[in-house]
Amino acid sequence: MFCPEPVFRTKIEMERMAVGNILKIIADDPASEEDISRWVNRSGHQLLSINKPGKDLEFTIKKVK
Repeated sequence: MFCPEPVFRTKIEMERMAVGNILKIIADDPASEEDISRWVNRSGHQLLSINKPGKDLEFTIKKVK
């Protein structure tokens, strides 16, 4: 997914989830690292990890509120 699509989809999925649940996102846009990290911080959730297997980015986010 290319920016801003990963952030929009992340936001939608997080709204559907219960507090305490964990979401894993895979994106192929290098800008996603900064965009999703910034969104997670602003929204008050917890970024558990960012992995870079190959060209993709894998984010693990915990819904906090």
